[in-house]
Amino acid sequence: MNENHSRQKLVFKPRWILSALLPVIKENPVVVLTGARQVGKSTLLMNDPAFSSWKYVNLDDYNLLAQAEAEPASLWKDSDKIIFDEVQKAPKLLSAIKQTVDKDRAAKKFILSGSANLLLMSKVVESLAGRAVYFPLFPMAIGEMQSHPQPRIFADILNGNLPKPRVLPQTQEPPYQIMAKGCMPALLTQNKNELYLRWWEGYIATYLERDLRQLSQIESLPEFRRLMEAVALRSGQIMNQTEISRDTGISQATVYRYLNLLETTCLMQRIPAYAHNRTKRLIKSPKVYFIDPGLTSFLCGYFNAESLKQAKEAGNIFESLVLLHLKIMSELTVPQAKIFYWRTVSGKEVDFVIEHGKEIIAIEVKLSGEAEYKHIQGLSAFLKDYPGATAGIVIYTGNEIKYLGEKIIAVPWRMFTGEEK
Repeated sequence: MNENHSRQKLVFKPRWILSALLPVIKENPVVVLTGARQVGKSTLLMNDPAFSSWKYVNLDDYNLLAQAEAEPASLWKDSDKIIFDEVQKAPKLLSAIKQTVDKDRAAKKFILSGSANLLLMSKVVESLAGRAVYFPLFPMAIGEMQSHPQPRIFADILNGNLPKPRVLPQTQEPPYQIMAKGCMPALLTQNKNELYLRWWEGYIATYLERDLRQLSQIESLPEFRRLMEAVALRSGQIMNQTEISRDTGISQATVYRYLNLLETTCLMQRIPAYAHNRTKRLIKSPKVYFIDPGLTSFLCGYFNAESLKQAKEAGNIFESLVLLHLKIMSELTVPQAKIFYWRTVSGKEVDFVIEHGKEIIAIEVKLSGEAEYKHIQGLSAFLKDYPGATAGIVIYTGNEIKYLGEKIIAVPWRMFTGEEK
């Protein structure tokens, strides 16, 4: 294989992350791109025109891996801009990169990429502390799938510029199909149910049989699969490890370890409780979500849009779809915005709280074609406790932007996906 540019012949869509990634690459010697398996890291680095002049080295190639271990500096002898994919496989390479950067920070540019977050981050942090900038890549936003630019609405709301009330030009069906299918780049060309179901089946098998065996001793793969299904059924709910242990028959210590593995391989994310006001008694356990709604749907046993329409978990799976887009846009703000949820012991709650410096917005997500006054109870309670917050937002599946309170506005969900301007 020619390590320099084995460009893949596949459907390639530009990714929004480039708007944040390229300026950082210009000013820093090392940039690290992490993320779950199949979110498109290699595809981005091998196919985007921004990297056409870079030397691409995939350490899945045994010959290149052996060279990286024996004579790492020889791999960048002929180039000053180098991409290393699956870099966690060659720890000696990181030490050589450190020496090169310390000798002359401007001489070489490195992009390091890998799927196993635990392996990659621990080795990179140790070897390149203070020398590297880190970016996570997520599954695709719907706007990215459609080659639309990143929407401005997230940044505008953070800056206090709420959208003007209006009716969007067309009504769309609720997003059950994308909730069932998912947002991984490889699914762009999978238009039949059986095709994307087989893809998810293979994805989980590869994750269990390859990635996890690299990371940790797993006593029982069926047991780990059972835990994944239990987590999927609790998507959008507050984490209760004791309950998961009881329902799966897996010890609490093992549940704790398996959950950490899901998180460190970037498949699962924990959303912490918002506790800016320390005098309030807030529930501190995190909420959990898988990074892709299609993975959640598959693990829950909902294999098509029709079954999701009747699912009691449908609201939470839609919430995870919205969260994916909020995460993508949060990571692109400077500095990165933080995402929380809010819930008091008395039961008042808000699905998401976005914090960016002193700017705070509260978000309630509703899988409903109508945004009604009854939907704003949690937002009203939050704004009463945090009167300095910028706004409360109801994200729903209808097509009208409208005020439901003095600082509370309902916004169609597709405004956040890049489908609408």
